[in-house]
This record gives sequence, C-alpha cells and structure tokens, in this order.
Amino acid sequence: MIAKIGRGNNLYGALAYNQLKVEKENGQVLYTNKIIETPDGIYATSQLLRSFEPYLLANRKTEKPILHISLNPDPKDKVSDEQFEKLAQKYMQKMGYAEQSFVVFKHTDLERTHIHIVSVCVDENGRKISDKFEKRRSMDVCRELEKQFCLISAIEKKQNPQNQIFKPVDYKAGDIKSQMASVIRNLPKYYKFEGFGTYNALLSLFNITAEEVKGEFNGIPKQGLVYFALNEKGEKASNPFKASLFGKQAGYVNLQQHYGNSRELLKNEPSKPLLKTTIEMCLQTASDEKEFKKRLLERGINTVVRRNTQGRVYGITFVDHSSKSVWNGSQLGKNLSANVFNDWWNNGTKIEQPVQGNGVSKNNTTINEDVKQSHKLFDFLVKENMSYSHEENNLIEVFGGLLSIGKAEDYDEELFANQTKKKARRKKR
Repeated sequence: MIAKIGRGNNLYGALAYNQLKVEKENGQVLYTNKIIETPDGIYATSQLLRSFEPYLLANRKTEKPILHISLNPDPKDKVSDEQFEKLAQKYMQKMGYAEQSFVVFKHTDLERTHIHIVSVCVDENGRKISDKFEKRRSMDVCRELEKQFCLISAIEKKQNPQNQIFKPVDYKAGDIKSQMASVIRNLPKYYKFEGFGTYNALLSLFNITAEEVKGEFNGIPKQGLVYFALNEKGEKASNPFKASLFGKQAGYVNLQQHYGNSRELLKNEPSKPLLKTTIEMCLQTASDEKEFKKRLLERGINTVVRRNTQGRVYGITFVDHSSKSVWNGSQLGKNLSANVFNDWWNNGTKIEQPVQGNGVSKNNTTINEDVKQSHKLFDFLVKENMSYSHEENNLIEVFGGLLSIGKAEDYDEELFANQTKKKARRKKR
C-alpha cells in the first residue's frame, strides 16, 4: 500500500475535489470522524466545512493546516468498504490524528480503488500536531497495515523485477488517461529519439499518437502537443489529452530539449554499426515484409512503417530496445531508406545488402547470438500493421524492468495539487 500526504491551506478545495467525485458517482463518503451528522447521510461541501471550523479558527501559526491523504492498495488487492474504513482509522491513529475531525472518501474512477482522507493537522487548541519524520513513519505504518490486512507489500513488489509489467494502451479497458500516462511520462527517461517523427513511431508501439497544435495567445505564437489512444487499426480511439496532463516531460518544450540531447548521444551511439548489420542481414534473408519484421522483432527491434493512402512507403523507423535508441532508416544508411523498402514491398525490387561491408567483423552466426541475448523483455511488442496474428498474440505480455507502472499515480490528483499551488501563489501576490 502506498500513502501520499499532501498539505495545504485550501480546505474547501480539498473537500470540493472529493465531493465532485461523489457527485459524478465515481466516489462515496465512506467514513466520518467527529463530523456533524446529517439526517439522510448525504454530505455537502459546505456542511463538511463547518466540522473543521473550530480547528481553523483556533489555529495559531500553522501556514498549511489542511491534510489531504490518499491510501492506495495494490490493484490486485480486494479491499472491502469495511476494511477501507478500518485502514483509514488505523492509519490516522498511528500517525497521531485519531482525535481530529476527518472524512474518508472512496474513489472508484481508477482501476485501483483507493481512499482519500481530508483532515487538519492542528488540534482543538490551535497547536500543530508533530509531523517529524512523517514520511518514514507513514511508510512504517503502511508496512504494518499490509501485514495486518494481508495486502500486497509495495516494497516487495518494487524489488521484484517480475512485477514491473508494462503494457500498451488498451482503449477498451477504460482509464485511458492513466494507461497513457504510464507510457508517456517514462519514454523520454529511457529512449533516445531526435525528432517528432521518431517519437511518434515509438509511441505507436504502445497504441498512442501525438499531434502538434499551433496557435497564438495575445499575439504570441504558441505550440503544444495533444495525445490520442489508438485502436487495433491505428485509428484514434479517444478524445485528445493535453500534454500538460502528463507532466512537463510530455510537453513541446521539454521534448525539443530531448531531441537535441538525443541527437548528440546518437552521433556516438556504439550500437549503431551492429544494429545496421542486423537489419541488413534480416533484409537479405527475409522473403517478405512480415518475415522481415518478425526476424527483427526476435532480435529486440521493432519496425514502424509509414504509408500514404496509395500504399507507398514514405517512412521507416527502427526501435532498438537493447540500446533504447530510435532511428529512421536513412539515418543508418541509404540502403535502409524508405525508398529501398518501397521498391521491395511494392515493386518487387530487392537490392543486395552489404552485410559484411560496414565495419563489423562478425559472421552472421555471431551476430545472431549477440542480438538475441537481451530481448526476452520485448516479446509483447510484436506488431503487424497494428494487428496481431494468433502466434504473435502469445508474445504480447510483458515489458519488465525498464519502465515503471503508472497505475500507482493519480494524475487527476496531481493536476488538482498543481492548481491549488497556483491559487496559493496568486493570493500571496
């Protein structure tokens, strides 16, 4: 179980955020402690506020007296409402807030059902309740509650590489934004790509596409990005999501910086000669496009082909998961450009490849052994024009150890927190 503790000075905002979930039927008030009761058991934000007024009026010096805590069991844990109530009570007791007014909200809009606790960190006399070593104490409490309620340990799961499972976006599974976030927030941390085209090629492996948006604000040109989930045919299957929902690293400015950094790194990328040789070898020995892609995939290399409406190949990108680098074919050599593959797949003209002529003094057998060693992690990325054969479906499972799971984060909550910070800054001005 993961606990997140937020502090602020906007009680109304914290309550209204959770109450909005209730009104949209994505949440409910699960438990209250020292909260004014209502005849029908239905709570309004204004009514909840009154229960906290004595603490806030008595508050002496604490600048951020509002607590907004979320408790997040593992998605595989099946926690009943009664257990959630006890979890909240035990957690607040052990953290020193048992005597405070607090309200527990259950959220059901994500795949992982979790709870939020809104309270205050000043007592009835206006004195601040100690928060010394708060993070350490919270982690200890979570480990204790995991054992008491037989929950999956967040520490053990994090330490087990087999649990780092990462999958492409499934638009039918719901919670698309969270699925997309776990991909988009992590790709720039691990992969080198030097342009928007190669970035989109990489995203497409995870059933995501990005589009650039241009406009003006007060006469100043502005550029940004929006993201879409894709279906099995490569078509947009969701509403657009602004890049800001996924953090700065997903935005236009940060990606421009990433392109520049990647450009410098790829100039001296040591895996480039071997990658080029491997692609040439597969091109030479494969009989058609499908076999070519499959041979490369067995070596941990994905092929992303771009065609126009007439079927002409106008772009080809190779994603090498061993070196975590993304290349347009022309970057590797003229003999691997889009025109070469268009002539082969559309016109039946296949050029001879200089497999031994690029400075890599290895025979094909040695190359085969080298490139097969570290690619079991990438089996799920088998892709054939955005659809999977029966044989390929058996491979679409895990991508472990490289990217962290995004399900443990609630991006709505993060956005809410950021907005609250902005409001606080405005008030200070």
